[in-house]
Amino acid sequence: MELSKRVASFASAVSAMTYKRIEELASGRPAELYEASMHLIRAGGKRLRPLLVALSSKMYGLPLEVSSWAAASVELLHNFTLVHDDIIDRDELRRGVPTVHKVWGEGLAIVAGDLLFAKSYEALLRLLDYGVSYERVASAIRELTWAAITVAEGQAMDILFVSLERVSVEDYIEMVRRKTAALFKSSILIGSIIAGAPEEDLARLSEFATSIGIAFQIRDDELGLMADESVLGKPRYSDLREGKKTLLVLYALERADEVRRRKILNSLGRPGATRAELEDVAKTIVELGALEYSNKLAEEFVRRGAEALDSTNPRDAESREMLKELALYVTRRSY
Repeated sequence: MELSKRVASFASAVSAMTYKRIEELASGRPAELYEASMHLIRAGGKRLRPLLVALSSKMYGLPLEVSSWAAASVELLHNFTLVHDDIIDRDELRRGVPTVHKVWGEGLAIVAGDLLFAKSYEALLRLLDYGVSYERVASAIRELTWAAITVAEGQAMDILFVSLERVSVEDYIEMVRRKTAALFKSSILIGSIIAGAPEEDLARLSEFATSIGIAFQIRDDELGLMADESVLGKPRYSDLREGKKTLLVLYALERADEVRRRKILNSLGRPGATRAELEDVAKTIVELGALEYSNKLAEEFVRRGAEALDSTNPRDAESREMLKELALYVTRRSY
């Protein structure tokens, strides 16, 4: 699935403006700290969360020149989580480049992540210079703070799941709701809050973003099992090697006989597992119907999200249609 020209063009403009805003914030000493903090941002990325901010702001009449500061804020927070996530998972590659801790060491990488976290709040405060009211900025800060706390809770759940013998699909959905969907929700809400969206629309947008965020993570898990490494930008099967209890793994373990269950568990989370072993486990997971199940569940979340979005009453209906198209695209992407 390809994005339409209008969405692709707007996404390009948002990405460029977001990067410009971040560069305005990302200067200081020591130089190595700022280089480390900008490393993943300069490597690219989908800039999805900034686009959610910009589109939800546009729905209620706020121009990109203003909303770009909020877009920069959520991108900074997102990259903060990635820097620390890579340290936790011992990942060596992200967006096709070495991870921050591989280049600068764990100590400086942790501090670089901390800097990105602080800068995300500085970016929101810049909205005051563009006439956004103190009340709206305070509400946006409250939402960003909720996201930071909730993402941390989700990250902790993801880590703790590795050592748990039993994790249910419901447990997984709750973890994803916090770890991934929370920042989707806050990106949409921050954009609409600073643009003055009505209260009833905020609840509908929250439902939309949460549903799409869950579907996005389900697709991310699928790609970690099936995607081409050169397209994905990070090692294939890393979730299996790290012992992640993804939806695919959970479904397969529930359906497997004792022999196949033992095969999956013997390689899951074992650092010494060979590439051939991991490929065999991935093949087993697919044979057990996990991909069909995850696709069906992701589509159900997309449907729920689209229904919630359709019930909003924006000033700019075209932006709502662009947001819906984007949601379909990111939940069916190939990277």
